[in-house]
Formats: sequence, C-alpha cells, structure tokens
Amino acid sequence: MLRNAMQPWHLIVLLVVCLLVFGSKKLPEMARGLGKSMRILKAETRALRTEEEQPPRPDRHPEAP
Repeated sequence: MLRNAMQPWHLIVLLVVCLLVFGSKKLPEMARGLGKSMRILKAETRALRTEEEQPPRPDRHPEAP
C-alpha cells in the first residue's frame, strides 16, 4: 500500500507549498535554524555516548575532619 509513498513530484509540491506559505525570505532563515539545531543535537548525542563509555569517576571531595 505505501510502497511508493514518497515520489519526486511529492517533494516538488511540498517545496512549492512551503514557498507559498512562508515566502522566499523566510525559507533560508528557517533552513539555517534547522541546520544549527541538527548540529547541536548531533553534538549532544555524541557527548552522551562518550559519557556512557567512560567509567564513573570516584568522588574527589576531601574528607571532612
């Protein structure tokens, strides 16, 4: 049923609708914002992965007298 769900003409129609709704001045700004968000998400997931791989550190607080 959904074998050929996304065809090239679907993307073209979607781009035309986005252009009509948001206008040509807003689309590059939105794409830039989406790119920045994706970079931040990628960096955060990478940091979480490296955090999981490292063994937990012992507590470094000095002992109280």
